[in-house]
Amino acid sequence: MTIKYKYSGRGYSSRENQALSLDKELLVAFYRDMLRIRRIEEEIESRYHEDEMKSPIHLVMGHEAVSVGSCSALKKDDLIYCGHRTHGHYLAKGGSLKGMLSELYCRINGCAGSRGGSMHLLDKSVGMAGSSAIVAGAIPIATGAALSFQLKKQEQVVVAYLGDAATEEGACWEAVNFAALKKLPVIFFCENNFFSVCSSLEVRQPANVEIYKKAEGFGLPGVQIDGTQVLDVYEATQKAVARARKGEGPTFIEALTYRWRGHGGAGDDSASGYRDPEEVRHWEQFCPINGLYDYLVKKGLYNAAEKDLAEKEITAEIQEAFEFAISSPNPEEKDLYTHVYSP
Repeated sequence: MTIKYKYSGRGYSSRENQALSLDKELLVAFYRDMLRIRRIEEEIESRYHEDEMKSPIHLVMGHEAVSVGSCSALKKDDLIYCGHRTHGHYLAKGGSLKGMLSELYCRINGCAGSRGGSMHLLDKSVGMAGSSAIVAGAIPIATGAALSFQLKKQEQVVVAYLGDAATEEGACWEAVNFAALKKLPVIFFCENNFFSVCSSLEVRQPANVEIYKKAEGFGLPGVQIDGTQVLDVYEATQKAVARARKGEGPTFIEALTYRWRGHGGAGDDSASGYRDPEEVRHWEQFCPINGLYDYLVKKGLYNAAEKDLAEKEITAEIQEAFEFAISSPNPEEKDLYTHVYSP
């Protein structure tokens, strides 16, 4: 086997000689938020073999810059809708860690009341409006939410996160077409990690056809960015949000990224043969977290002591959240009738 999908970005090298466009507090927050997501996922992965988390999991390691960069450009009451790989977006939008872990452990105080699991996280208090394990299933719903904002003359925007495989579903392009036609305040954010479960992009879509250019054919702006570089993600999302708030309609963002772990569950499944393990090692060299850390250190904005303190604080938070989830009550029979709709 060979490395089919190579990193094509420039990382932070293009910014080393540029003046800082963002303040230190925000840049450090980007780093800490990405580090927090990574450490949470590592702890989930290390405990998953215990078989106490009864929910299937889809880890986002490698995607952290997408989650943090895009959500940081949103307001609390802006809404996001996701597919099945939800942990990063949920946490970056401000979702409760205790609620998320309780959901993974199927506890009654989980963020979806033990009914959704990892693939259906939500926290409406921070604008995490919902997620769907159905490929492209959340995209029309997100578009409908954007239509609601427009009709009510509200200033909120909506982000619909999708994978590259979602662009092979008719629902995706129907939603893009409708949003462009109506100039809806929605951002279609495609995390292109080149794989749908174990099928590579090259066996699913024609060669040399870029996803964001397909979107442009529907009459809306499309942009392709480095999904490992949180500043690129933040700036692209900021522009799309500003456009949406001004009533100028939707934007399609394609972020090139890579998942370090298997499609589902813990660990790397590359040994099954669908991708070369060396391809994973290749992308790990361009870690979104390490890349930003090195950039901050070079700029004199962060140091090893501050990193160690952040690690300790994050570790303490994670341990407390796991203890909370594990000690939380299981659902009871009477809970079956909660949140049930019957005409």
